[in-house]
Amino acid sequence: MTLYRQLLFFGLSTIILLCVGLWVGELQRTRQFLITQLESHAQDTASSLGLSLSSLAHGTDAAVMESMINAIFDRGYYRTIQFKDVQGTVLFDRQSTVSIERVPAWFIRATPLSIPSAQAMVMNGWKQTGTVTVQSHPGYAYYTLWQAVQSASLWFAITAAIVIVAGLLRIRRLLAPLAQVEEQALALCERRFHIQERLPRTQELRRVVKAMNQMTEQVREMFEEQAALADSLQQRVYQDPLTGLGNRRFLEAQVKAKVAAKETPVNGTFLLFQIQELQGINQQLGYTIGDQLISELASDLQKTAVEQAEAIVGRLGGPDLALLLPNMDAAMATELAETRLKSLDFIKTTSSSVPSITVVCGGVTYSRPTSFNELLIHADTALNTARQEGAPGSTVIFPLDDAATVAVGKTEWKHLLDTVLANRSLVLYGQPTVSKSDKDTIIHHEILSRIPHSDGRHISAGTFLPMAEQLGLMPTLDRLILENVIALPPSRLVPPRVAINLSPISLKNELFVDWLFPQLSQCAAAGLLLNFEFSEFRAIRHFNIIKTFADRIKPMGHGVGIDHFGQGLTHYGYLKSLLPNYVKIHRAITNDMHNDQDDTSFFVSTLCTIAHSLDIRVIIEGVETEQQWQTVTALPIDAVQGYFIRRPEPVL
Repeated sequence: MTLYRQLLFFGLSTIILLCVGLWVGELQRTRQFLITQLESHAQDTASSLGLSLSSLAHGTDAAVMESMINAIFDRGYYRTIQFKDVQGTVLFDRQSTVSIERVPAWFIRATPLSIPSAQAMVMNGWKQTGTVTVQSHPGYAYYTLWQAVQSASLWFAITAAIVIVAGLLRIRRLLAPLAQVEEQALALCERRFHIQERLPRTQELRRVVKAMNQMTEQVREMFEEQAALADSLQQRVYQDPLTGLGNRRFLEAQVKAKVAAKETPVNGTFLLFQIQELQGINQQLGYTIGDQLISELASDLQKTAVEQAEAIVGRLGGPDLALLLPNMDAAMATELAETRLKSLDFIKTTSSSVPSITVVCGGVTYSRPTSFNELLIHADTALNTARQEGAPGSTVIFPLDDAATVAVGKTEWKHLLDTVLANRSLVLYGQPTVSKSDKDTIIHHEILSRIPHSDGRHISAGTFLPMAEQLGLMPTLDRLILENVIALPPSRLVPPRVAINLSPISLKNELFVDWLFPQLSQCAAAGLLLNFEFSEFRAIRHFNIIKTFADRIKPMGHGVGIDHFGQGLTHYGYLKSLLPNYVKIHRAITNDMHNDQDDTSFFVSTLCTIAHSLDIRVIIEGVETEQQWQTVTALPIDAVQGYFIRRPEPVL
């Protein structure tokens, strides 16, 4: 029973007992008063009648005496008037039947009144001639008592109602701070740090609210300290201190995850940008100007990373910056590089603080899994060629080898994707995510979508989704994926929780959203629960849309996950507002871990601490060897995904 109900029950019981006690006391007092009145009335009448009879013919005129007795009796206030002589012989006896009107019989039985009688002597001089006995009629007493009880009950009921209503309002007001404390505690469980500005007047509750506010502040400070520590570790391990971009280690890890370790077909372009004569600028104008040039180049390339969802930008060191562009052919990469170089030319000609500089670009296109060092060697060769040409803003891109790429042109991509959508020829693969403590315990199944190519190969989502977004096909493609997932037989999904990558672009499409939410309600009713994963980059870029989406689907039982967590080199404070169900640490970080004691493992442990403080589960992906399994399971993660557990298998 709640405190409110206990106080309410106690208050009502007290009021009811008090009213009943007062009512019973008032009844007894009124009853006793009426009995006394009946007794006094009978005695007065007997005394008065005795004197009157004594004055009539010295108490011997029987006819007159009878007339006087009848006159008094007929007034109706008496039950009995009796006259006896000195021998006890009844000379006159008038009695009436006790008939009590307008009073319930049960009330008469419940409150019996003793009917007193009174006597007076009739004298003839000093000689007694008889005795008069008078007994009052109780009808009027009962009626008066009944009226008094009704009036008292009404006033007690009105008073009790007023007191109860006032008490309820007062109790609710007194307990309002406790309800706010409860909301504050629940918000703290959800890692929302709410502070109560208004303090209650009651001293005990004021102390409770102050203590709760203090605890909330301390928890918030702890989270901010952990986030700051993670940011600091991230900067030390993966971030270039001058530009804020990823460093060489970060680039190498990303290439390994996105290019070198892929078993499915991959293609893209790797570009190197270099500021010419940077050393001479440093010597002549100082390192501040040189650092400014590098920062401006980095800032310009960062715009490309924002515009291209899969792009990775970083600084190799000195005047060299790199840009990884998955799924981009040589023609598109050349156009992009020349656009960037033109924007840099605009900067150098309009900024008085920046001297005239030359930036050249060299790159390599790849169409197969390739190591970071191999990309770097070929890109550096192209960079030297561009430098030797000597023209400002030169761009040279060489192919890595003669291997054919898959549907590299926009026209070919559009034809291929239109064919897939028209024929609904999407292929779904499934890969389980398992508990770190037991590889047989499946947390959920991740659904990976692929499309068939004319040569019989299946093209992975990482290859065709960027082009689908450019062509505006994502809402249609996401709907097709979801329809196929929903149509899967339940026997293929045990447990019935599925993770699916969803594009925020689709959530901006009203037709897709209007179709999606009824489907999610039906899935929840049928027991199929979905986790929608968004890459960290997209979660930050489309934060408001994803948060609104998450707030709507979580009450249904569905969830939201952050994919490629740790890749974005961003502050982790956004987790506090978004509160995803889980985060999935990027495989680039997994590949960089060699044991549970190196700095990358310490960085992952810090990320886990931040996530767990927000009640967010941590999944690590890309676990492909026994050594990686041993390393990651020694960390405070929750679940694991990778080829070591199980390779993706077709589910449809």
